[in-house]
Amino acid sequence: MTTPVFSFASHHCDTLAYPNPYTTSLSILLVLGIFISYIPQHYKIIKCGTSEGLSPWWVLLGGLSSIAAMGNILTLPASREDMMCCREISGGACASALLGVVQIGVQWGCFMFVVMLYLIFFPGTSDHELAASSSSLRSVPPPSRRNAVLVGSTTLFAVLTVGIISTALVFAWPHHTQFWANTLGSIAGVLSAIQYLPQIWYTWRLGDVKSLSYITMFIQVPGAFVFAFSLWNRVGWEGWSTWLMFVVTGCLQGVLLCLAVSYYLARRRLAKEVDDSNDYPRLDDVDGTVEPGAEVNEQTSLLSRQNPRGDHRASYDTTRSKKRASYDTTRSRGRASYESTRSKTLPIGSGGRDTHRSDASKRHLSQLYAATPPEIDSDRSSSSGNDNDTVTTQGQGTRS
Repeated sequence: MTTPVFSFASHHCDTLAYPNPYTTSLSILLVLGIFISYIPQHYKIIKCGTSEGLSPWWVLLGGLSSIAAMGNILTLPASREDMMCCREISGGACASALLGVVQIGVQWGCFMFVVMLYLIFFPGTSDHELAASSSSLRSVPPPSRRNAVLVGSTTLFAVLTVGIISTALVFAWPHHTQFWANTLGSIAGVLSAIQYLPQIWYTWRLGDVKSLSYITMFIQVPGAFVFAFSLWNRVGWEGWSTWLMFVVTGCLQGVLLCLAVSYYLARRRLAKEVDDSNDYPRLDDVDGTVEPGAEVNEQTSLLSRQNPRGDHRASYDTTRSKKRASYDTTRSRGRASYESTRSKTLPIGSGGRDTHRSDASKRHLSQLYAATPPEIDSDRSSSSGNDNDTVTTQGQGTRS
């Protein structure tokens, strides 16, 4: 009984001693892709300092699926036979034979790190208030500490349960490991297939991806189909139950990616509209441009018509400087005219009645100057001042 088993093991090891370069290259590509795809997700959670936007059910189902997949690959008799063959074949052939185990191991380790970051950077008090305010428009309940406790405790319980049972079966009842591996594989497939459903629903209700990484999704969507193709290349159409779940996972990831891209484009359009509204000045009723809070008059309209609506910011700044210079010049000229008029209305040696009339005239001119806009031409101010001088002189001649 021992010789046939030994002969079968030797034949299996001889097959692994000469790996297929195409299969090996594809497996290495998948390992690197899985590892690289999770780096942006880890980085974004750490950079944002919060795990807001991650559905607790997505984190929980993904963690349980990776734990079940890891237990499946370690207890599978075929995988253990590959590990035993490493004693007889070269190191390169052994590494090639264990690439399937490495793929699942990298997937498990990367997602366990996501679970850990989700618990470490779970939204606190200030983030809780922010999440409540930002999610109220979509009627999304804010994150609860109970969700974090549920995810952490369930994940820890699953790790301990699968680890203890798998170890006991491998060392005490090795003939029952196939059934246990099949059970874990089925659980992993079902959980992996429905993992993205709660995240799609949560992102749609939230209206934003928050701490989800676009780059991770861009890499993992085609990666899921490549992984399914690699499995199909090994087991064919007869093994549809092995690779079909990865096709379903890739489709659901694609839906989530399309949702995220639509939110990103909508946010970019909104930001562009806000920038455009801030770049150009406000339009007044006379089809001119005016600085917010500035007074609109004929001079402003004439100057602003030199700057159409489609001009750039530089033209607008030039027009503003011209308006300011003209305003200062007109104001100084009006002030000089007022001072000249004031000196003429106060003759030297006039009596008390003349002084009283001069004071009244001065107050009258002050009211006129206060009510007259500073942009009025200085000639009109001068003419009005001359008229007042004439009236004052005539009055004095009549009294004399």
